[in-house]
Amino acid sequence: MDPYLRALKKAELLAAGPLQVSRDFKPPFPLSKSTAGPGAGSTAVVIAFAGIRVKKAITYEEEEFTLSVSEGNYSIQHQGAPFLEQVSLSPTLAHAPEQAFFNLATECIYNCKFCTSPSLKAQGATKSLSDEKILSLIKGYAQTGSLKAVALTSAVVSTPQATIDRMSNLVRQIKKALPAMPVGVEPYVENRAQIEQLKAAGADEIKLNIETYDQEIFNKVCGEQDIIAIIDRLKEAVAIFGRGQVTSNIIYGMGETDEVVLAGCEYLASLGCVATLRPLRLNSLNRPAMEAALGPLAPVSPERMVSLAQRYKQILVNAQLTTLSFKTMCHECTCCDIVPFRDI
Repeated sequence: MDPYLRALKKAELLAAGPLQVSRDFKPPFPLSKSTAGPGAGSTAVVIAFAGIRVKKAITYEEEEFTLSVSEGNYSIQHQGAPFLEQVSLSPTLAHAPEQAFFNLATECIYNCKFCTSPSLKAQGATKSLSDEKILSLIKGYAQTGSLKAVALTSAVVSTPQATIDRMSNLVRQIKKALPAMPVGVEPYVENRAQIEQLKAAGADEIKLNIETYDQEIFNKVCGEQDIIAIIDRLKEAVAIFGRGQVTSNIIYGMGETDEVVLAGCEYLASLGCVATLRPLRLNSLNRPAMEAALGPLAPVSPERMVSLAQRYKQILVNAQLTTLSFKTMCHECTCCDIVPFRDI
């Protein structure tokens, strides 16, 4: 399949609502139920085709895209017409294929408007796994031979330092049990010492999210945080973890221009940080808060997703950076974004 067409088809799936399945749909393995990331709160399946993959929430209700199975072969239709004649289903370990990606906590002292994790408690969707249980699950996945990486994220329940202490302790235990296993961390940090603490515990890669490069939008959706302070922490993270081992979400679809998105990508690349370009996902959990903060928001088009990924890829080439340097977290998973060098 042509690389552009392949990426565009993935983008069309990302831009659409849930994937319709029949009521007798019986996947060959347990489905993913996420408490973090774009799919938080939904039951989802990972679809693979032409060497790439995409994670889609599923529903029995009528939707734009439908997953069908015939004699053990899966296909996707768009409004009844053929869209992808042959796809496969990929199992997830914890949240991601071939990766154990755990959210340590969902309740948060911050109030980022796009984040659905704090709303999950009301739905009974939190998992509340102890560190002992998480470590046991990781060891079990490793014994199957299918585990390639571990990643940890967390909301801030009480203080950032308490979250860093818990995450560092768990990283240390993982590395003791599985010394060669790549471990990525996605915390909220306040200072350089916390970044050093995670690195000393054994973390290999780190993700510190600026979320948007548009400061006005940042103030409206993440107003309890300081974007300048996060950028300072990113600089420190590159010094501690190294170029190409630090990443940061840039969410688009919040009213910013492409030029601002790409300026943010270029600035982060100049620091040695590889951005994760993420189209905004709106659902019943985050739409009211987002539109109260920003007004009505137009959906992100598939064409914009692919165009930004293409243009960002050239920025990374110019900076001698690549998403291929990552072994954990979103650049490795690829399910929720159009990822340069991997999808296009």
